[in-house]
Amino acid sequence: MPDVTAKVFVRLLPWTSPDGKPCFLAGDGTGYVSRMADRIEEEQLGSADDLIDEARQLLAARAWTPGELHLLAVELTATLADVRRVARSRGGRLAALGQASAPT
Repeated sequence: MPDVTAKVFVRLLPWTSPDGKPCFLAGDGTGYVSRMADRIEEEQLGSADDLIDEARQLLAARAWTPGELHLLAVELTATLADVRRVARSRGGRLAALGQASAPT
């Protein structure tokens, strides 16, 4: 018999559909897709750390080409979009947990 007390949350996933629309997952946060999303979020945050280090090195050298600056801006923009999606997803889950634990 299913557990009728289980909470179902909607989670913003760390990827988009092929046409760029956000993807969501409804569930209790313990399934395979949730674990995969957790792993991908960690990879995205790790990539952001790496890119920040690369940006600092490139800018500190003060010998960059316009092409290098353009590529850096493109990569930083994409990474910032990923990090923003992770932050929104985690913020939404925190808010949902707060609502779930609030007295009714």
